[in-house]
Amino acid sequence: MATKSLLARKKLMAKAEEQLKYLSNGIFKEELPTFKHQLEKINDFPLKPKTLEILQLNLGYMCNQVCEHCHVDAGPDRKEIMTKKTMQQCLEVIKTTKAHTLDLTGGAPEMNPNFRWFVEEASKLGVKDFIVRSNLTIIRANKKYHDLPEFFKKHNVHIVSSMPHWTKGKTDKQRGSGVFDKSIKALQDLNAIGYGLPDSHLQLDLVYNPSGAFLPSNQEALEQDFKKALKDDFGIEFNSLFTITNLPISRYLDYLIASDNYEDYMYKLVDAYNPAAVKNVMCRNTLSISWDGWLYDCDFNQMLEMRVDSPVQHIKDYNEELLQDRSICVSQHCYGCTAGAGSSCQGSVV
Repeated sequence: MATKSLLARKKLMAKAEEQLKYLSNGIFKEELPTFKHQLEKINDFPLKPKTLEILQLNLGYMCNQVCEHCHVDAGPDRKEIMTKKTMQQCLEVIKTTKAHTLDLTGGAPEMNPNFRWFVEEASKLGVKDFIVRSNLTIIRANKKYHDLPEFFKKHNVHIVSSMPHWTKGKTDKQRGSGVFDKSIKALQDLNAIGYGLPDSHLQLDLVYNPSGAFLPSNQEALEQDFKKALKDDFGIEFNSLFTITNLPISRYLDYLIASDNYEDYMYKLVDAYNPAAVKNVMCRNTLSISWDGWLYDCDFNQMLEMRVDSPVQHIKDYNEELLQDRSICVSQHCYGCTAGAGSSCQGSVV
């Protein structure tokens, strides 16, 4: 298990331009259709946004974990953090946007020194659904984070947390030694104050992504398996499980190449391509804002440094009308969001 990011290890796939080069050549020059070609076949190129519903803010790439498949390449060595000035610009946008959901992500967003201030300010603005994507272990990482469950409850935060599996072995393999035990303790802490319980308004959802070079199975069936296992073994309850397909970018792309699984995995994605999923891919109703305020069609495009195709590219110049008129940037990684039942930060889309 790596203890440093690809960037710190000076790996080739730490560079967005190298990832895009890899995804645009090889088998996509010789054998497989590009994602653009698939969109052209269904008369959906260029891909256009629908009504904006979700603003997703990446508060920084710093994290207390170095997970094997992290598409952000997050870790303790990453120092990119959203400043208070950029947060204030985001708050101004939140006041006027038509989006009903605010989604905070990272890294571990809680490690941003202004995280609590931002949550307090943003919660005053009447956002319908206020999501924080917590890795769970941050709650147990340090005493200063131990009161996060109460803080989340106070501001009616909807918690969405990664949980690779209901067993220790598979979870620790993907996320690091000791992660499973800390995650279980964090979930029990959240349950203790009402999160994820029947008839509670405090929403707790889990996210599953496969631990190897394969696609997730049926979301509904997996949810039932997770609920039974966590309830029986640990007394843990939660609301919903979201399945997310691993996209071939950043640390996961590096893993695929190093393990000689890249071509097989891309064939799986292309074979599983579902044109019906294109209607609801998250880039059509979401706007992603990076730690330094640049705008992207989605969190994955952000990691590939594919900024929005619009005259407006930074939060300080935000203009929703102009942004809604843009074309969405695509590449071969987009197959991950349209394979099978589709995949988004909210789980399956079909």
